[in-house]
Amino acid sequence: MNQTVEYIKELTAIASPTGFTREITNYLVETLEKLGYQPIRTAKGGVNVTIKGKNDDQQRYVTAHVDTLGAIVRAVKADGRLKMDRIGGYPWNMIEGENCTVHVASTGKTISGTILIHQTSCHVYKDAGTAERTQDNMEVRLDEKVTNEKETRALGIEVGDFISFDPRTVVTETGFIKSRHLDDKVSAAILLNLLKVYKEEGIELPVTTHFAFSVFEEVGHGANSSIPSQVVEYLAVDMGAMGDDQQTDEYTVSICVKDASGPYHYEFRQHLVALAEEQDIPFKLDIYPFYGSDASAAMSAGAEVKHALLGAGIESSHSYERTHIDSVVATERMVDAYLKSDLVE
Repeated sequence: MNQTVEYIKELTAIASPTGFTREITNYLVETLEKLGYQPIRTAKGGVNVTIKGKNDDQQRYVTAHVDTLGAIVRAVKADGRLKMDRIGGYPWNMIEGENCTVHVASTGKTISGTILIHQTSCHVYKDAGTAERTQDNMEVRLDEKVTNEKETRALGIEVGDFISFDPRTVVTETGFIKSRHLDDKVSAAILLNLLKVYKEEGIELPVTTHFAFSVFEEVGHGANSSIPSQVVEYLAVDMGAMGDDQQTDEYTVSICVKDASGPYHYEFRQHLVALAEEQDIPFKLDIYPFYGSDASAAMSAGAEVKHALLGAGIESSHSYERTHIDSVVATERMVDAYLKSDLVE
């Protein structure tokens, strides 16, 4: 798993809030080309690579997304700080106190800062701890000598500049991986490592498979527009959500039964369960009540495919996330087992 973990570190280090993903897709293209593949960029901005299998008449589509949560400059405030609009779904308190980077479109430069509530100092504001965190009182404190709107705008900052969050990636000696954006860069790393292994070992898959790295999943319309007509199975490799009433943990692969879009394809799900049981891959079945995936977006767009969803168990999703290497291993084994299996009956 060393290479997969290295891919995780490299991917999380690249800022890629939805809508600002050119740098990370450049990384994907360069990495895939070095492995000997010929990736293509979709008009929508994703990166796809295809491995031709024994069965080319019916095909598979497997996705992981590399876009992440983030923010965008909503306004420059009178005191020189920035008002934000969210990219992706998260409560404002999930990013309070986070270091961030403003990507200045007009200059190509970056400016660091910190995301705070306006009423930060408990020595001044008696409601510092109780004030509701909203768009109106959350702001970016820039690491620049600015005290008013004119000085901030002189830096080139404008409405529409993207804001990325410091990932703070840490791999502990006990096997835990802590970082923002493990959703879904763990899965992207898994797909990259499998592609590397398949190329190096000359593995022929039983079914022609399209590997799609999507860039609009966090806003709900991910990889739903570049699906070849021969595709009959669609597997989204994303994350398993943890919390009360959830079976998912940080040590197994989570197979989704149902999310906010409805149930996933029953026979496809049972196919994955059978593979896990046959190969002794630790897994959990689960429901993610407030969740959608690339696969569910494809179904909403009218894709005529069987669809399924699985992923590593991610603790504190859409906040400062954590998983364990055991879950990454189980997920990679599960995806590998599926790709080497026959089509779902």
